[in-house]
Amino acid sequence: MDSSPTFGGIFDVVGKSARIEELDKEMAVSGFWDNQDQARGVIAEANRLKGWVDPWKKLDAQSSDLAEMASLLKAEPDDDLEAEWLSEVEEMERLIAALEVRTMLQGSDDHRGALLTVHPGAGGLESQDWAEMLTRMYARWAERHGYTVNVLDLQPGDEAGIKSATLEVSGEDAYGYLRAEKGVHRLVRISPFDAQSRRHTSFASVFVYPQVDDEIEIEVDESDLRIDTYRASGAGGQHVNKTDSAIRITHVPTGIVTSCQQERSQHKNRATAMKMLKAALYAAALEAQEKEKAVLEATKTEIGWGNQIRSYVFQPYTMVNDHRTEVKVGDVNKVMDGDLDPFIEAYLKRSAGQGAES
Repeated sequence: MDSSPTFGGIFDVVGKSARIEELDKEMAVSGFWDNQDQARGVIAEANRLKGWVDPWKKLDAQSSDLAEMASLLKAEPDDDLEAEWLSEVEEMERLIAALEVRTMLQGSDDHRGALLTVHPGAGGLESQDWAEMLTRMYARWAERHGYTVNVLDLQPGDEAGIKSATLEVSGEDAYGYLRAEKGVHRLVRISPFDAQSRRHTSFASVFVYPQVDDEIEIEVDESDLRIDTYRASGAGGQHVNKTDSAIRITHVPTGIVTSCQQERSQHKNRATAMKMLKAALYAAALEAQEKEKAVLEATKTEIGWGNQIRSYVFQPYTMVNDHRTEVKVGDVNKVMDGDLDPFIEAYLKRSAGQGAES
């Protein structure tokens, strides 16, 4: 076994280690905290780099230990020790594979947290129920990976399901992974709302934006905003029926709309809606720079036939099929419980391959 796991030129452990040393020296200088914004930026960069280097160093040490164990087994065979060695090799291969996938997160915003929104397509109750199922799926995926999930906005449907939902997924690389989920998702099943038990096809769209923080300056002209207040709906007891605490902000030049009703405080809801708006405006600016679209809204394809990135079939057979990568998974319930890694990894590998070809 090679005692030094490598991940190609993308993973520059030597360069990253050298940069960490520079940042550590900078943090040790007297007066480092005089400029708190700059200090926080330095610490954040150091933590991001250590998040890459520390796992590599751990794998490197583990690789050396396993090589020594292999030499010992060759000299003195032992069934129990060999079983332990094989188990540790299997675990190390899993960790290497995960780190290799992570090396594909090379976008300037991939390290950030994510804002994920879900909207039902045409179809009323059936599509609204599907949108709620997707929202739960992404929350479960985030929890599986140790991310913090915060529901920023949720508009319940009239009878069941949801009209829209926005999740804040906080943690390193959340946006890098979840950007693979942007697009239209198609559901095929026997509708639980159909008295005749007919098969229905439903659609819902998913949009993913990088979280913005103090490192990114997004200027918003207050005169470009239309701010509406309304009474929150859903859970909340008597409070939601008596106060107009929910906030909806419309950015008139782009047509981007964000809303929040999760807090009892109108002020807190406004701050959250503004945070969501800045994230959407930032994403729109990035897309304009890439010359893909002039504004974010122009990327929103019709939520219907021919535009789906993935199909989830419950009947007459079970299958989840990603139309971009051709990855297929037969256990649809496992996918709906948050097991999205096969699709995300295949998408990142395909994107990395396309980048290498261009």
